[in-house]
Amino acid sequence: MPGDKIKVLIVDDSALVRQILTEILSRDPGIQVVGSAADPYAAREKIKKLNPDVLTLDVEMPRMDGLTFLSNLMRLRPMPVVMVSSLTENGAAVTLQALELGAVDFVTKPKVDIAHALDDYALEIREKVRMAAGAKVQERRAPPPVVAAAATPTRPTTTPEKYSADVILQRQGQRRPFKTTDSIIAIGASTGGTEAIKEVLIRLPQQCPGVVITQHIPEAFSGPFARRMDSVSALSVCEAQDGQQVMPGHAYIAPGDRHLMLVRDGARYVCRLSDGPPVNRHRPSVDVLFRSVAAHAGLNAVGVILTGMGDDGAQGLKEIHEAGAPTIAQDEQTSVVWGMPGQAVKLGGVDKILPLEAISAQIMRLVEEHNR
Repeated sequence: MPGDKIKVLIVDDSALVRQILTEILSRDPGIQVVGSAADPYAAREKIKKLNPDVLTLDVEMPRMDGLTFLSNLMRLRPMPVVMVSSLTENGAAVTLQALELGAVDFVTKPKVDIAHALDDYALEIREKVRMAAGAKVQERRAPPPVVAAAATPTRPTTTPEKYSADVILQRQGQRRPFKTTDSIIAIGASTGGTEAIKEVLIRLPQQCPGVVITQHIPEAFSGPFARRMDSVSALSVCEAQDGQQVMPGHAYIAPGDRHLMLVRDGARYVCRLSDGPPVNRHRPSVDVLFRSVAAHAGLNAVGVILTGMGDDGAQGLKEIHEAGAPTIAQDEQTSVVWGMPGQAVKLGGVDKILPLEAISAQIMRLVEEHNR
């Protein structure tokens, strides 16, 4: 019912982490921590008794690992889960698997030794718990025949002010790029997005145009995410590097904590990276990528906005649309959170709203029409 508090169960083997998370979440008047558990067996019993709305789950657990517990949970009693992960290579790999299994989002382990970092962390985890409570928990379907998958998302960089893409690059005037056969596919996503990105990439053929992607993701996670996408896709997928040429049959993912932009260098498209301020409280920002695509690819692009919390990318997609390029938004039913796509639709920058599984085919139809 509207106005009811979000009931949260904390599952973590560390008594200190359970205490910190309980204190942080309990300070939010809209959240109630109904209990905690030190391992999955205790969690299973408390879920039955307390009926929580959201679970926070440690990745590494005693007696039963977090992935096994999550897999069983999503099969037997699907519910929104926010993973609590360490910022390590192994932590990133396991967290991506958790998101593939159905977790809605993740946060990193709280840094208990840095006071101001804990303040930022508190804002982040409260926001993600509130978002998870309203998120769609997707049914776990068998993956398409391309190998198992990957994925997810989204750790916004907290900043006191919400800057627009103007702090990174100014919007271009009336000048528009000429039509060429060098098409570009630009994709932006946030919460639930890496799984959505996977679903788009595995359906794109190897001969498709170059793909540039911004997903809200921490620095330690973007490399493992890119490698995972490379392993399941016919495309060559990598973490973008500054000055790297964008080639057909390749996809370039923005590094965590750096903005990705597309620029035209003579006859080539090239990746540019920026350490500038967060935009819409994110670095990388989808608005930054989309504005650069509007300016340098214009009507030669296809813009795609996928599931995500907030509004980053909505204005940028509208600019791609105004540059004469077709634009696509993921529909509400298949989105984990219809924030970014919904806002793009509200701004009038979307040509087609499609379910996730139909987006890749539409991209290729648009590319073929453009090249005729």
